[in-house]
Amino acid sequence: MSQPNEAALHYPLGERLPGLGEVIDVAPGVRWLRMGLPFALDHINLWLLRDRDDAGQHGWAIVDCGIANDATRQAWEQVFTSALDGLPVLRVFVTHMHPDHIGLAHWLTDRWKCRTWISGTDWNAARVASGLTTGFGGDSAARFFAEHGLTDPAALEQVRARRNYYASMVPDVPGTYRRLMDGQVIRIGERDWHAISGYGHAPEHIALHCPAAGVLISGDMVLPRISTNISVIDLEPEADPLPQYLASIARFDPLPAETLVLPSHGRPFAGLHERIRQLQSHHVDRLNDAWAACCERPQSAADLLPVLFKRALDLHQTTFAMGESLAHLHALQSQGRVRACPLGTDGVRRFEAVA
Repeated sequence: MSQPNEAALHYPLGERLPGLGEVIDVAPGVRWLRMGLPFALDHINLWLLRDRDDAGQHGWAIVDCGIANDATRQAWEQVFTSALDGLPVLRVFVTHMHPDHIGLAHWLTDRWKCRTWISGTDWNAARVASGLTTGFGGDSAARFFAEHGLTDPAALEQVRARRNYYASMVPDVPGTYRRLMDGQVIRIGERDWHAISGYGHAPEHIALHCPAAGVLISGDMVLPRISTNISVIDLEPEADPLPQYLASIARFDPLPAETLVLPSHGRPFAGLHERIRQLQSHHVDRLNDAWAACCERPQSAADLLPVLFKRALDLHQTTFAMGESLAHLHALQSQGRVRACPLGTDGVRRFEAVA
């Protein structure tokens, strides 16, 4: 969802975007590239960091990978040919387990004979998800959405048909990895990068902050134009991820005001503290909107879609929106502002305001 006060942020590179297979230098030893995605959110930003291994060999570290498809592999081959200054890839960092971030990690590490660095939680989650037919589609997901009010037969049939949704973009996950943990300091090239864990969007998202370069690779935790998706899915149906997310982004507050934020979607920007305030305010407003609707009558997650999302949604967006709607209801429930009603005679779960 776009934020109305985007003008409060500063974009040092203006409207510049790297073309397919191209890179833009955003800081000394830090390069920006983009890969396409087959969704309404049509790109992901990836990063190259100048690196050096323990033997003194110079090369690059990759941060995030793109989804596994031929177009992304071809784009990477262009980058390898034209943007690495003849140097090898020494390691691959993955911020979290979502397909656009980890999809080609297996291919990249095989190609360059190097290691993937990722949180242990997200490595395990990706390994499980790549072999499942649920969580992102299939019968279980369809039943879950139906219980929370998505009753359109055509939409539910499309959800059932997405049994290999995750595996289609992440067909394999590296069999070995190096664990990233909160507070860890990783030497990449000539600089130290600090790992900052975050929750609510993914099991254990890792952002990377380099104080010497004044750069934060924020992954999906802080985005400039849209709010990060915070969802409840069928694999963890009672989850309460929104408070976890809000607590996580507050952990970026101590970073310097002039920090250059490198997000996974959108353009690099300055104004981290302003953006954190915007995101916090956004979710407070959405919680209040959802609560007001529940005060009028009991609401299912599907009932709240037009309350929380003011634009038309395709099926891909609707599944994410359903998860986000339920996340706001669960947050209100944990605050004691709503409670779950008994399952309706129509099989739909609704929530009512607490008097």
